[in-house]
Amino acid sequence: MKVQVHRTALELVEGDITEMATDAIVNAANEYLAHGGGVAGAIARKGGPTIQQESDDWIRRHGPVPTGSAAITSGGRLKARYVIHAVGPIYDRTAPERSAQLLASAVRAALRMADEYHLKSVALPAISTGIFGYPMEEAAEVLLRAAADYLQGETGLERVVFCLYGPSAYRVFADTLERLMGPATC
Repeated sequence: MKVQVHRTALELVEGDITEMATDAIVNAANEYLAHGGGVAGAIARKGGPTIQQESDDWIRRHGPVPTGSAAITSGGRLKARYVIHAVGPIYDRTAPERSAQLLASAVRAALRMADEYHLKSVALPAISTGIFGYPMEEAAEVLLRAAADYLQGETGLERVVFCLYGPSAYRVFADTLERLMGPATC
């Protein structure tokens, strides 16, 4: 499923983000870039030890990555040249507005980093929806809105893909994208 946002194609695919052949993939990271489980663990396993080594170096040089921010490493053995580690929030049901602000900030930080590195394509997962507990329906709206808003501005990105794990996540994102942007092409 695809829509055009200004000069950029915004796409949804169901699949394994570690297999994406985009310039960069986005990792749903924690602030210490410790890639143990979930999307982060899968990326680190498939990309090899270089990703964790470079992440550890980043932390030594810059300190923890604040929630709503991003860091970048090489892609190791992945098809993608880079991994952008976006730190989304742990969902706080007592402060959903703050959670949404931090999640949107993480998306903007990842896309901004892709632009800073002059990348043309990037794939993102459903950040914060795994062990960080963000409800998929709420996350889809925040993630898609933040990406679409970013793409309305000046960007060199030609393709932004949300790579979703499983048919239920894909369906939630597809329904949300259609509601926000109108009919899409397949």
